[in-house]
Amino acid sequence: MVMACRVINKRRHMGLQQLSSFAGTGRTFLGPLKLSKFIIDAECHESVLISSTVRLLESLDLTSAVGQLLNEAVQAQNNTYKTGTSTLLFLIGAWSSAAEECLHLGVPISLIVSAMSEGLNSCIEEVVSLQVPVYNVFDQIDNTKTFSGVETSSVSLCPFLQIPSDTGLQKEHDLKDVASPSLTFYNLSGIPVRSPKLFRSQAEVEADKNTLQNPQSLQNSLLTGSRYGKSILIHSRHFNRTDNNQWINKPDGFLEQHGGATPNTYRCSDLVELEMGLSHGDHHSMKLVDEAVRLQYQNASMQQGSRMMPFRFDISRIFTCCLPGVPESFSCVCPGFITVISISNTTLIKELQNQPIRILLIEGDLTEKYRHLGFNKATNINTVLESMRVQQDTTEELWTNYVLQVLIKFNVNLVLVQGNVSEHLTEKCIHTKRLVLGSVNSSVMQAFAEASGAVQVTYITQVNENCVGSGVSVTFWRSIPSDVIDRINVITIVIKTEGINLVTVVLTSPVTAQMQTKEDRFWTCAYRLYYALEEQKVFLGGGAVEFLCLSHLQILAEQSLSKRNYVCSGWLPDTSSWLASSLALYRSTVLKCLANGWHKYLSTLIYNTASCSSEFEASTFIQQRLQNATDSGSPSSYILNEYSKLNSGIFNSGISNKLEQIPSIYDVVIPKTEAWRRALDLVLLVLQTDSEIITGLGHRQLNSQETEGFLFL
Repeated sequence: MVMACRVINKRRHMGLQQLSSFAGTGRTFLGPLKLSKFIIDAECHESVLISSTVRLLESLDLTSAVGQLLNEAVQAQNNTYKTGTSTLLFLIGAWSSAAEECLHLGVPISLIVSAMSEGLNSCIEEVVSLQVPVYNVFDQIDNTKTFSGVETSSVSLCPFLQIPSDTGLQKEHDLKDVASPSLTFYNLSGIPVRSPKLFRSQAEVEADKNTLQNPQSLQNSLLTGSRYGKSILIHSRHFNRTDNNQWINKPDGFLEQHGGATPNTYRCSDLVELEMGLSHGDHHSMKLVDEAVRLQYQNASMQQGSRMMPFRFDISRIFTCCLPGVPESFSCVCPGFITVISISNTTLIKELQNQPIRILLIEGDLTEKYRHLGFNKATNINTVLESMRVQQDTTEELWTNYVLQVLIKFNVNLVLVQGNVSEHLTEKCIHTKRLVLGSVNSSVMQAFAEASGAVQVTYITQVNENCVGSGVSVTFWRSIPSDVIDRINVITIVIKTEGINLVTVVLTSPVTAQMQTKEDRFWTCAYRLYYALEEQKVFLGGGAVEFLCLSHLQILAEQSLSKRNYVCSGWLPDTSSWLASSLALYRSTVLKCLANGWHKYLSTLIYNTASCSSEFEASTFIQQRLQNATDSGSPSSYILNEYSKLNSGIFNSGISNKLEQIPSIYDVVIPKTEAWRRALDLVLLVLQTDSEIITGLGHRQLNSQETEGFLFL
């Protein structure tokens, strides 16, 4: 689909320019406040609503070599981690521009590759200091508070990247916005005030209602800024400030703060805090993830009893069932397998829901033509009939009757098939009060095999008594209004058995165009939590690690610049190697260009979260923070101290004992760093393999039409 076009200069690197153009289409997806896009087909004028990088690339024309490489990189990130694709796409564009700038400045390609790779590896090593260990989050799961979902999205930036109200960098209309209860507020004088609690008593809720109903109270509230004002996201209670503090990253990964009477070790050991930090403002999706995790935990507790092993979140046993056109209130999490079937099966389900069900599991297809790969019919036998159609119908009918005989013999009422199912067989089974479902996920098959005692088979001829499971129930899921059922033309059923380790998340939306977006957002939150628990560590989020990378690269660039001056002056004795001396000369230039990519990332992130009216203002604010970090002598300590400093300022009013009510901002470690690596790998691959570079005019003068073209997306 034609999305946009950009002028391409044929005298510069074509591949890098194309990467930058493709990446520029996804700038608004960076950060928690993603803006949806309408993709319009220029030929048939059809449109689709998208809100993610993956769906964007699915709608663009990526037939070029560069486009295909870009799509492969994004798909690999999404298929593995389900998160980090927006960061990946943006950095591809930013670092493509950086590499192109290095070429324009005359830096050899080999040195660009070497210096950029070295710079990114150094950044990944540096940000280890911002990792927070995660462990034992399930130890108190029965006694802890549950996740409190907030319908509105909140701004997710690290505290020192929030724009204070007295800097003049705010949008005026931001001061009128009602912020999320999970945020800390600053009044118009820049003074932090206590935010409404995320977990409140009924008395406090009623008091809030009375305040809003009383005009005088509401006016006082507005004047003090305690309920309305610029939203500033607070940060982890694990980074409290003490005087003259120093932050030490211990060998075991814990962040330790010295300077007080007793050193404190900081970590995340609370499930709700971890979920809030990883939600990035999407509290509705994370609330569903939390309910799914707790259902899994309860099931594991019942199965193992007092000798329960350490619980492990199994994301492979979580599934989604999307119901477009159904009101939002029907979204929920349920044990068992929930799926949709044709409304014509209503009578069949009514027959099955009041009787015990025996189940059969088929791994392959359930069709007449599905056979073992080694099976071949005899080649020297020809069957001659007046009509080939009669032969096909006869064969299909004979096979269908055989399958029905097998199902009747073993009293099977429910058949789950991993592959395709013959439509003729499905219709025949309905008439004999048997339900056949195809295209069932392999993990669902395995879950029913474990819980019902069934054994999965590949062919219907392999079925015997030992392969059939029992104890399964089939019922209608919920009572959906009849007008909604008539509109969506399907019914929803739940299939389960006692002790099954299977959870289905039902996602609904009255707007069909938003259904895919809701499912994508749910899986993003689920995989963030999954990888945080698997790795047992998270980053401080909201731009903190990217800010540290930017600061670190600038320091490296300055050090390289000093070294280059020594090389040019002949002070360094080891200048015999051309590569070593050239790298010393150009390293500073390349690292600065690489750092500019991080600067663009942070500027766009702050601008997208509505903290600034322009990216230029955001860039100015970042530059001020960078100067402060450089002056501190240790950027990582500066970041941690800023966290603790703001916490200290917010909680000086005698409420420091209630820090557990305040959410943090976290990022997963491996998905984020892998997105960085993939972005740079793709840029360097295109840089080294693209041959469409015109280095000079040569013996003829190129006109403007030959030196400039259009890239259509």
